[in-house]
Amino acid sequence: MKTRILPINSVDDNTLWNDLIIGDEKSFSLLFERYYSDLVSYGNSLSPYAEKVQDCVQDVFTDIWVYRNSLQGTVVVKAYLLSSVRKRIARLYERDHIFRKTSSTDDIAFLLEFSVENDLLDDDYATKEKVTYLNKLLNELPARQKEALYLRYHQALSVEQIAEMLDVNYQSASNLLHRGLLTLRKEWKGALSLIALLFSSSL
Repeated sequence: MKTRILPINSVDDNTLWNDLIIGDEKSFSLLFERYYSDLVSYGNSLSPYAEKVQDCVQDVFTDIWVYRNSLQGTVVVKAYLLSSVRKRIARLYERDHIFRKTSSTDDIAFLLEFSVENDLLDDDYATKEKVTYLNKLLNELPARQKEALYLRYHQALSVEQIAEMLDVNYQSASNLLHRGLLTLRKEWKGALSLIALLFSSSL
C-alpha cells in the first residue's frame, strides 16, 4: 500500500481523492484532517446529538476507505463529503424512528442558529448592529432556505451541488436560494452584501 508525505495545504482535493482511491493512506488522512471539522459542524446543524454526528462523520470516512475501489474519480470532494454526512444522518433518523423511512432527506430539519461574534469588524459595509439584524432575518427563514444559503455562501457549493444534496431538482434549489434572498432584500437592501460576511464570521 503506497503512502506519500504531503503537506496538508499543498495538494488539491482531486489529487488527494484519486490517490486515496489507489490506496494512499496519507492522502486519506489529509482529507480527513481538512474536512472533519466542517463536516461535524454541518452534521450538528442537522442533528442535536453531537456524539452521534461525530460517529456519522467517522463512518463516512470509514466507508470511503473500505469501498475506495468503487469510488468515482471525478467528484467534487467537499460536496460529496457533505452529501454523504447528510445521508448518513438521514439513515440514523430512520433507524431511530425519528421519522418514517423515506427515499429522500426532506424530513431533516436544519437546526443551525446563526450568531454574530462580538468582535465583528466594522467597515464601510456593515456595523455590528446591521449584521446582528441580518442574523435575525436569516434565523427567521424556513429551515430549507437557511440550509440552502448556508451551503451556497458558507460552504461555497454550486446550485447543482445543493440540488443534489437536498435531493431536489436544480430549479427547486434555485428557488430556495431566490426566496431566501428575496425575503432578506425586502427587509433590508444591503443584505446581500453582508451574507458572506455573516457566514464567514459567525460559523
